[in-house]
Amino acid sequence: MEHKFDEKLTCEGVVGDGCGGGRIFTVEESKLKVYDPQTKEIMILLDDVNNAESISKKGCLITIECEDKSIKFNLSIMSIV
Repeated sequence: MEHKFDEKLTCEGVVGDGCGGGRIFTVEESKLKVYDPQTKEIMILLDDVNNAESISKKGCLITIECEDKSIKFNLSIMSIV
């Protein structure tokens, strides 16, 4: 079974650019999730991500743009910064 992701709320970690290379990051059901295509496992990284409009990743930093705020999640420390 292939997992489908909302394109606007999904980004892929590029191998060699920092944390999470080769994994897919998505906002789904008000949660930031990471999907590992090799193991087919999904892990929740962050709850309460409400009204997300877009997501991007650069190095170890994931930025989620919401209607009323911007959330920056650092994968190296697994925390909002």
